[in-house]
Amino acid sequence: MPKMKTNKAVKKRFKVTKKGKVLRTSTLRRHLLTDRSSAKKRSKRRWREVDQADSERFQKMLPYGS
Repeated sequence: MPKMKTNKAVKKRFKVTKKGKVLRTSTLRRHLLTDRSSAKKRSKRRWREVDQADSERFQKMLPYGS
């Protein structure tokens, strides 16, 4: 059976933990940050877990846990 291909767009935006959880970065972190409070910007730094329904889809796109 041939190797499965990793979806490169998903590989750049998500990461998989050792236990198989799919993590994403927070939104609203690119521009217009002067309007937002420091607390809001600080809370947006961390990684978030993807919803279960979406997680299964992304795991298929990342067959080797890239």
